[in-house]
Amino acid sequence: MQDTDIATSAEAMEAHALPRCVETHADGTDHAPALPAGVARGAGARSPAEWGYQRVILYLKAFEESLDDDHEAAMGFTGGAAGILRIQGIGFSAPDMLTFSGVDDEGDRCQLIQHVSQLNVLLRAVRKPPDRPEPLRIGFRLARALETETDPDDPADGEPAQQDAPVDPAEAPDRATGA
Repeated sequence: MQDTDIATSAEAMEAHALPRCVETHADGTDHAPALPAGVARGAGARSPAEWGYQRVILYLKAFEESLDDDHEAAMGFTGGAAGILRIQGIGFSAPDMLTFSGVDDEGDRCQLIQHVSQLNVLLRAVRKPPDRPEPLRIGFRLARALETETDPDDPADGEPAQQDAPVDPAEAPDRATGA
């Protein structure tokens, strides 16, 4: 919203609240991931899906910062025997859908499509596969992309990059074979 725009009180409150983040733990300190300037700027212009996508990335990066070299982040699921999803890609479809893609415990490709009103993400530390020398740190790479993302309020910046592709093609499963 530009300074000359007239906002309702609800819009003004939302614009004030959106770029803020607080996460206080038992140790009394704020563990909230810092919002890069590019994310905080123009937050009101983003769809709920894009805003959720960016915040999940920041939480994922903060979670990965706490992991040792033998673990990487995965998503856990509730109910049934759904297992986990080793996250290889996060995306969104405005205005209201987020996607998480990766592989399950058996190495099979899977994708979760989630409406923002139902968004629940359980991040789990899981042992990296023994054949992988380094743990996959997708949160760090996606957060770097957020820091350099274009300003959604500036039409001169153009369109952001495709948001639903795996970060590194070498780490993506072969679409023809699923391996």
